[in-house]
Amino acid sequence: MNNYSITSDSLKFLEKYLNGYSPTGDESEGQKIWMNYISSYVKKIQTDLYGTAVAIINPNSSYKLIIEAHVDEISWYVNYITEDGIIYVSRNGGSDHQIAPSKRVIIHTKKGFVHGVFGWPAIHTRKSSEEKSPNVDNIFVDIGVSSKIEAINIGVHVGCVITYSDKFLIMNNNYFVARALDNKIGGFIIAEVAKMIMENGVNLKFGLYIVNSVQEEVGLKGAKMISKTIQPNMAIVTDVTHHTYSPMIDKKIQGDVKCGLGPVIGYAPSIQKNIRELIIHTANSKKIRFQRLVSSKSTGTDTDAFAYSNKGVSSALISIPLKYMHTTVEMVHKKDVERAILLIFETLQEINNSIF
Repeated sequence: MNNYSITSDSLKFLEKYLNGYSPTGDESEGQKIWMNYISSYVKKIQTDLYGTAVAIINPNSSYKLIIEAHVDEISWYVNYITEDGIIYVSRNGGSDHQIAPSKRVIIHTKKGFVHGVFGWPAIHTRKSSEEKSPNVDNIFVDIGVSSKIEAINIGVHVGCVITYSDKFLIMNNNYFVARALDNKIGGFIIAEVAKMIMENGVNLKFGLYIVNSVQEEVGLKGAKMISKTIQPNMAIVTDVTHHTYSPMIDKKIQGDVKCGLGPVIGYAPSIQKNIRELIIHTANSKKIRFQRLVSSKSTGTDTDAFAYSNKGVSSALISIPLKYMHTTVEMVHKKDVERAILLIFETLQEINNSIF
């Protein structure tokens, strides 16, 4: 096989998955959508205490290989409610305070969704000599109430999670645009790999564990836990990385990565050389276009969690170039996604033939 295209059914899943909510620490909605889709293509599905989902092909094999993404999206917490019902926030993951003003949000409460907006004083009311930039100390959510009691009565309290409400769209038939492409696009990729294995009748000689981890955005927590549970022999992680052709990005620092030119194969201490070279060999032999990126100390992805867990796990990273990370308009190129799916699918077969 030297080609793969996203089908209409797969695209429907992607849209539903991206539009669902999976804030760090409360990823259950996103996981349900993901597990429901992948269940037709695997032998077994299980979850752990904190919600990491694992779909398994060939579960009785002693050799265990993980392909992994993370499901959690950045968000906010309700941190303080003023007597006038204005809500101040704290981060849940690496939420960008500069993009918050004028964004619509949803507060997740036991009574249901409460809609709100990140307000900001009108330009007419601000003196240029006193101009303030948005930061965590001054951004606030307005939910259209006039008192703290009113906010509490509709279910809002300190600790409620706040997510953005932006939805999925396709731009110019080439780009997927959404919040939480970091890293639900990875969850889509690994689910599609499972689908391809089943539809092509691939007989794996190892146990394939398709892992959708929680809590990556707050320190790779889900991957650390599930690695101890599964104790894999190998892990191939997929995440996103920065498209560096946008304005104000220095390629000398961030690397030379462009949307549309293929998935990105990582170089870092946590990335085991042999598995990386096998992925590169597969890409070259199957004529799958790819890019390269160096991460000097750590990748900042779940790759690091797997590599240094247990007695060490042979780990590699395949990333998707992404524009505008940690905003509500994250963008990935359709061709990069398709090539990443094909590259992982072909790499698994190469491992199947070369190791066993």
